[in-house]
Amino acid sequence: MMSRIVSVLLVVMLTACSTTYPNKNVTEQTFPSVTGENLLKETIQLPQAIKQKATVLLLGYQQDSQFDIDRWLIGLDMTNTTIDVIEVPTIQGMFPRMFSTQINNGMRKGIPKIMWAGVITVYRDGDKLQQFTGNTNPNNARVMLLDKTGVIRYFYDQGFSVDALNALRKSVKSH
Repeated sequence: MMSRIVSVLLVVMLTACSTTYPNKNVTEQTFPSVTGENLLKETIQLPQAIKQKATVLLLGYQQDSQFDIDRWLIGLDMTNTTIDVIEVPTIQGMFPRMFSTQINNGMRKGIPKIMWAGVITVYRDGDKLQQFTGNTNPNNARVMLLDKTGVIRYFYDQGFSVDALNALRKSVKSH
C-alpha cells in the first residue's frame, strides 16, 4: 500500500511541473544546442556530436511515446533505410532531473546494450527542446532529419504513418 502511494506521488510530481507548448513545424530551422547523456553515461552535445553526416532524431517527450518511436525504428529497418538514428528521450522539469539516474537505469534494463550509445536523454534542456517543437500530443514522437550542418530538413509530429515514413525516406535520399 505504501509503495502505491509513493508511486502515485512520484507520478504527480513528475507531471506537475510540465508546461504545454503548441506544436510548430521546425523544418529548415537549426536544431538548438542541447546537452544530454547517452545510456553509456557519456555527455553529448547535440547537434554538434552528429555534424558532418545526416542523422534522424526521434524525440520522445514521455514514456508512452516509445510506442511511436518503435514504429519508426521498425519502419526504417524494414525499408532498409540506411542512416544513423538517435533516440532522444526529452523530459522537462525539476523532478525528472532529480530522478534521472533511476529513469536512465530503467531504460538500460529495457534497451539492449548495443543500442545505448544511440539513446541520449535530455533533462536539463528538456524544456528548451519541448518549447522548440511544441509538445501537444506528447505520445507522438518528434521525427527530424538533420543535415550535416544541423539544419532540420524533415520534421513530423503526427504519429507514425506509412506516408510519413516514405516522405522521410525521400528526404534522407536527398540529404
